[in-house]
Amino acid sequence: MFAYHAPAFASFRRTMTVLAGAAACSATLALTPMPAHADDYDAAIQDIQKTMGGVPSFIRQFPKAGLPGAWSELKSIEFSDKTALPPKTKALISLAVAAQIPCSYCIWADTQSARQAGATDEEIQEAVALAALTRHWSTVLNGMQVDFETFKKEVGGEMSAAK
Repeated sequence: MFAYHAPAFASFRRTMTVLAGAAACSATLALTPMPAHADDYDAAIQDIQKTMGGVPSFIRQFPKAGLPGAWSELKSIEFSDKTALPPKTKALISLAVAAQIPCSYCIWADTQSARQAGATDEEIQEAVALAALTRHWSTVLNGMQVDFETFKKEVGGEMSAAK
């Protein structure tokens, strides 16, 4: 087994899952993927090794053509300290989304990442509860076919000004 940075591993695994779905959608839409260059793939594998301390076996199951781009996106957004969101916020958002998908792999990894980023049990619980509330009200509003323009006017306009 290799030593790895758990938040990096969790984020990478989650991104790979999403990108696999995106790859399937691309194939369905008949988009022609760029051919993989061995150098790009090898460089991505080496960078994953350097960043994570190892290359999880599932990484080698990801399409070679997509791995360099997927890894670059992951590092630029989720692993970067030069983004607008701090690591704890990113992990809590990811956990909330994972709970709604639902993805047990993501839930486990994102919970670990959130804790390592300093999230308390209460923050983790609140993030998941907020995701549930959003899903609840989305179901109500969509299922009852609430008029969107009226909703925007009432929630974002006159009613909020009455506070």
